[in-house]
This record gives sequence, structure tokens and C-alpha cells, in this order.
Amino acid sequence: MSDTPPVILGDAPGSFPHSVLAERHPAIIQQVRDAFPYDPERRRALDALLASCLRGVVEPLPDGAHDRDRWAAWGLGDHTGRSWFEAPWLWSESYFYRRLLDAVGYFTPGPWQGVDPFRPAKLTELDAPETDAELAALDDLEGRPAAEQATALLHGSLWGNRADLGFRLSAAGADQAGPVPALVADDSDALWPLLTGTGTLCLIADNAGRELVPDLLLIAHVLGRRLAERAVLYVKPYPYYVSDATAADVLDALRRLRAAPGAAAAYGTRLWDALGDGRLVLRAHPFAAAPLPFTDLPADLRAEFGAAALTVVKGDLNYRRLVGDRRWPPTTPFADLTAHFPGPVAALRTLKSDVVCGLDARTEAALDAAEGDRWRTAGSHALIQVRT
Repeated sequence: MSDTPPVILGDAPGSFPHSVLAERHPAIIQQVRDAFPYDPERRRALDALLASCLRGVVEPLPDGAHDRDRWAAWGLGDHTGRSWFEAPWLWSESYFYRRLLDAVGYFTPGPWQGVDPFRPAKLTELDAPETDAELAALDDLEGRPAAEQATALLHGSLWGNRADLGFRLSAAGADQAGPVPALVADDSDALWPLLTGTGTLCLIADNAGRELVPDLLLIAHVLGRRLAERAVLYVKPYPYYVSDATAADVLDALRRLRAAPGAAAAYGTRLWDALGDGRLVLRAHPFAAAPLPFTDLPADLRAEFGAAALTVVKGDLNYRRLVGDRRWPPTTPFADLTAHFPGPVAALRTLKSDVVCGLDARTEAALDAAEGDRWRTAGSHALIQVRT
């Protein structure tokens, strides 16, 4: 596009990206320090990463890192020796989590190898009483018409861990919040016709815990109603962005479902069996943790998404990667920014960063008038966008 805005950086004090790099990342380092009794070596490494984030520069991966060549292809050489704030925000965020795993010894042979530094927080959320309330709501859906169940589960997946909205039907007012709708774009009428009973549903997951559970319930509905022959759930290959889902998180969520009373257990058993017979497949591709937009999808993923009946892209980070991490005019058509994607695609996303597209001018004006710029990042609004 001739008027393409620049890629978002984190170099502007007072901006949301700057606050993530300058405030959120140091807080995450402290959270990780407090979550485990790391030895002095690991604590020194965390201190060094903190100093690098605040006052230092991007450093190369250690000698012998298993993914050194991969990160070289992902642009590490272009940013080494420069401030974290000068690199594209998406790149800086992704590399921060890669270096955090180095600091805690996640990839290094030894006692901390493979230990998820975010696991305590994930399990606390998954085991919270609010999760019980959300799962109990499934009993209320039993016996409802299939279309109402589908709407409820779609909105549950959209809103994730907002317990007050998780399983409420839009007809009951779940899409209203103050002077402007909470749901600022809704193409759901175009989503369901893409699931015709044949082919594959791909779902690119976002967060673990109480946000992953409704994603799994949506998949269970699609498989149980035979809206697709199989589903592929794409997760991260290693812990990432604090709460992003890995294969281990999927298994934790399924155990939580199967141990619950009522309808939740039936959903869990359906998913467990689907994994066992191949109707549900877990995929943890290295590109899932790449600091790159989906315009750079590798050939194997392009082929998979191109052959799918529908790919559902969940969450804020995946949305940024799908449409490009740029401050587009909000009325830029979603179809234009996703024309590169190899097959039909739907985005389910709560707004937690500056990037947004596909809004009508009236909605944008109402949001600006009611909330200024805060509506872009507060997580109080959401969208369902589809490109067929």
C-alpha cells in the first residue's frame, strides 16, 4: 500500500509500546524471580537481562544456542548492539521472551531445563473459582438450540477470561458497554457458513488458562456438530508472552475440563478422544514464536492454512502479526490487510494494542469521542472479523 504507516516502535516515551518495554518487561522479570527459588547463577542472569532492557542494548544469543541460525534469519543481526527501543516493537517483545528463557536455563541442560517460568501463574488462573463458574455455565447451554450454543461458545472464545461475558449470548446484552458497543466489529454471520462439515478448522491459539478453555470448547463444538472433519490447534513451541499456550497448557486445560462436573467433563472427554484418534491435532511450529508478521509465513504453514476450511486467529498478538504491526487508519478494510493470507481467515480479538482495522467511520468516531485513545488498548472492546 502506498500510504502504509511505519512499523510500530517502542521509542516514544508515553506510548503504549514504550510502557511495555520500560515497565511491563521489568515487572515480568521480577514476577519470574519471585515464582521460583532460582540459584545465584539464574538470578544474576535475570539481573543482567533487566539491566539490558532498561539501559543496555540487544545482545546476541549465546554460543551454541539451538536456534541461533533461525534468529539470524529473523533479523537478529540487524538489531544487535542497538537499543531495545529502536527495534520494531513486535521484534523486541519476542526477543525479550527468548532471552528470558535463556536467563532461567530453559534451554540449557540442567535442573531448570524445560521448566516453564510462567507455569505457576497459568495454573493459578486455571484453578481459580471463576473457572468453575464459567464451566458451570456450560450446563445452562445444554438443550439450547445449536445456533445459540454456537454463538455463546464463539463469544466465550472471543472474550476469553472475562467471566462476566464468557458464555453470555450477545442477545442478552453481552456486546454492550456504555455509549459504544463492546463488540466493535462482528462478521460472525460470515464465519459459520465456512464450516460446512468437510475439511479442517485451524485455530491459532493465544493464551493458556481460562482463555484457552473456551477455545477448546469451541473446537469441541465444531467437532461434535460435525462442522469440520478435523481441527488443528497451533500453540507455541516454548513459553512465550507470559501466558501464551503451549502443548503442556493444552493438556492442563483438558485435565481441568475432564475433572469438572456436568457438561464440562463431556467436552473434555470429547477433546481427549479427538486427540487420540487424530481428529484434533496439536501443532507447535517454530514460526509461532517468530518476531515476524504472517506475510512471512513459511511454505509449510502457507500450505496448511491454504488448504483449511477456515483459520481462526486468536488474540491480540496474532492479530498484530496477521494485519501488520502498524498504526493503520481504523477504517482500513480487514480484507485488504489479510489479502496475503492463503485461505479463509477469521480474527477473534480483544483490543489490547494500538493496531486495529476494519471499523466503520461511525464506530471509530464514537469510540474516540467516548474514550479518546484508550479504547485501543484497554481490553474492553473486541472484534470478530472474517475474510472469506
